[in-house]
Amino acid sequence: MMDRDVVALDDPVGASLSGPHAHLARRLGRAVTYLPGVATFSAVPADAGAAEWADLARLLGRGEFADLFSCPATPPSDWEPVFTLEGRQMIWSDSSRAGQPPAEPDINVVELGADSVPEMLDLVERTRPGPFRPRTHELGVYLGIRDDGALVAMAGERLRPPGWTEISTVCTDPAARGRGFAAHLVGALVARIVAREERPFLHVAEANSGAIALYERLGFVARKRVTFRGFRTP
Repeated sequence: MMDRDVVALDDPVGASLSGPHAHLARRLGRAVTYLPGVATFSAVPADAGAAEWADLARLLGRGEFADLFSCPATPPSDWEPVFTLEGRQMIWSDSSRAGQPPAEPDINVVELGADSVPEMLDLVERTRPGPFRPRTHELGVYLGIRDDGALVAMAGERLRPPGWTEISTVCTDPAARGRGFAAHLVGALVARIVAREERPFLHVAEANSGAIALYERLGFVARKRVTFRGFRTP
């Protein structure tokens, strides 16, 4: 696979909303965010000033949550900090294809859509893989694994900077862990993304050493450290 320009990964939210996810965007001036119910991710330019922050506040509304993801810009002092989380951005290297898990014929992967949202939300509530809302599945393909009819694992596509697709919401019910479901789902998504000539990437909490080790085995390498931040609008 040809090397992709990684500059878009420095502002994955803004690049997604200006590109493949433009149809899911709300924009005012240079501030942009996702439609309600899809995601709370928001972006302003790195050189944002008072006008951009005021525009984002108007987009979101008073007292609303702004997930600035890895945006380096600092909001005004009257924006209430909600969380800060150290993380790592990882990109998939096609030279590591051999590190992907072998196909497991007894694992049945299904595609999840709007009719699966209630059980997707239930699995997210039990596993806490990160933000997932009723319309998040509209961001891309979501795959799941069922056991006796119940959804026990899933993973999907989230941010879409041009040339790239983020793998996210990788989660497995605690009772179904240790069976290779997460690795199988990530491998299946990697195959789909590569097949359409894009490159997979993902984000992971720096403290989640188990997930980092899994992704490294699957061919992902660290690109850079990032800090995730969320605020509430004044």
